[in-house]
Amino acid sequence: MITIEYNDEAFEYDAYALTRSFFPGEETAQRIMGADAEADSVRIFSDMEKRFVRLVIKAGAVFDHDMGWELSAAASTEREFKWKWKLFFYDCLSEYTGRILPWGALTGVRPIKLIGGIMAEQGREGLEEYLYDEYRVSRKKAELGIRISANENALLKPYEYKGHSLYIGIPFCPSRCLYCSFLSYDYTKMRKHVAEYLDCVEQELKAYAEIMNGERPSTVYIGGGTPTALDAAELDRLLSMACEYADAADTDEFTVEAGRPDSLDEEKFAVMKKHGVSRISVNPQTFKGETLKLIGRRHSVADVERAFEAARTAGFDNINMDLILGLPGEDVEDVKHTLDRVAALVPDSLTVHSLALKRSSKMTQWIAEHGAITGMDHEAAMGYALQTAEGLGMEPYYLYRQKNIAGALENTGFAVPGKYGIYNVLIMEEVQSIYAIGAGTVSKKVYTDGSGKIERCDTHKDLSLYLSDIQAMIERKRRLFGEDK
Repeated sequence: MITIEYNDEAFEYDAYALTRSFFPGEETAQRIMGADAEADSVRIFSDMEKRFVRLVIKAGAVFDHDMGWELSAAASTEREFKWKWKLFFYDCLSEYTGRILPWGALTGVRPIKLIGGIMAEQGREGLEEYLYDEYRVSRKKAELGIRISANENALLKPYEYKGHSLYIGIPFCPSRCLYCSFLSYDYTKMRKHVAEYLDCVEQELKAYAEIMNGERPSTVYIGGGTPTALDAAELDRLLSMACEYADAADTDEFTVEAGRPDSLDEEKFAVMKKHGVSRISVNPQTFKGETLKLIGRRHSVADVERAFEAARTAGFDNINMDLILGLPGEDVEDVKHTLDRVAALVPDSLTVHSLALKRSSKMTQWIAEHGAITGMDHEAAMGYALQTAEGLGMEPYYLYRQKNIAGALENTGFAVPGKYGIYNVLIMEEVQSIYAIGAGTVSKKVYTDGSGKIERCDTHKDLSLYLSDIQAMIERKRRLFGEDK
């Protein structure tokens, strides 16, 4: 048990995030002490007021490094003070645990945005050293971030601060996976509501076409859930609507997150091909059969290979595969086995996720019952993923991080040139507006005046609320996008 005590809420997020990264799997609690409370260990003084953070580890043992620190006169702003404190706290935790985090003291989800901004301001020379000195980012991750930033910049140029993309969410799945935190309803149990849901999506699409005044989206992404959980006729209706109201087939990228191999067959591939879908995903997550059963996937390894080959036979030449590193019971050899099987199929892109524990997933309950997931050398596994992707002629082109992510690592997208997932980069780097349709989705309006301002509006996550309140959902987007797109 780890308790974090502090007398200033400004420390709350960073202290918690860094502590969880250095002590993965440990139960962690926080509490605010009185302004005059004494700290026995981690003690920080500013030039204006006394502040502190204290760590109490496990059986009441106090984190007892001599961590007194006087804020230097050079730290003249609150922001600079907070960063100097955060770097200092990172160094002390690193010394105490003997661990070095691959992304150093960075706790945000978009390190590439930071790296790109620094590179634009001061150039490429000496950037690895700078990222270590200022952020403690390892050389390997700095090099990876610099590569991705360069690829992203080239990819984003046609879209930065102009136009928009369209997202359509389908919240149905064949079953809910152990690690999943997305909005997902069992398709079999909720099938009676699917037609009504598609009716509401059509109402939203009609309003979208009116609100956007016929402006064609740059990309269209249909995700979920698992859109291909719909039967062939329902999928045909959905894609027909996307083409009618958004000219989806004529956009730069039309993606359907096919995802689950147990939701795919030749008829659905034919439907997608007929409507001009240009990019799909066939997502195994792992090629270890025992793990597939454990995480609630109702398909076999053979089903993954069958679905992939059927997609190729149907004519798809831009197929992504998603993998998750750090699933329960898996080690580096299991990851290597999975990656070798993926390499034999030769997909066009590969998205490699480090497992992130979400409160709303069943994985949290599983860990409570079975104990923390251990035994994976996460950096070695991610290193083999990079090696495999490069062996397939792929480049890393986008990256993001999440809270409570395994090994304090990252999620990375790799693709062969010309097969990048454009929407993935747009949604992550927030340089283009996203108009989102469906239950549980969030629309983002990115202002084009250089202010960096972003406004958001969401739709109900609860399916019944979404169905009964559809006009209100439409009006939210009308207010967000109607006057100035």
